Amino acid sequence: MTEATKRSIFRWIHIVCGIPILGYIYDSPSDTPNYAPTVRYIFLPVLLLSGLWMWKGHVLRRLISKRAI
Repeated sequence: MTEATKRSIFRWIHIVCGIPILGYIYDSPSDTPNYAPTVRYIFLPVLLLSGLWMWKGHVLRRLISKRAI
């Protein structure tokens, strides 16, 4: 798998996980408690991890490759 394909996959994961967070922010307050745990414990961590991977993934890959040698 090429690096461009990996970036595209992480970008789409990041975008798709951001959609429920927008719904959480802009939905009516009476509906928010129904799906707050899902947003809080699933979508937000996935969004953060995918964003960090896109931002600093090259550093982590370099550390892992040095450790494997």
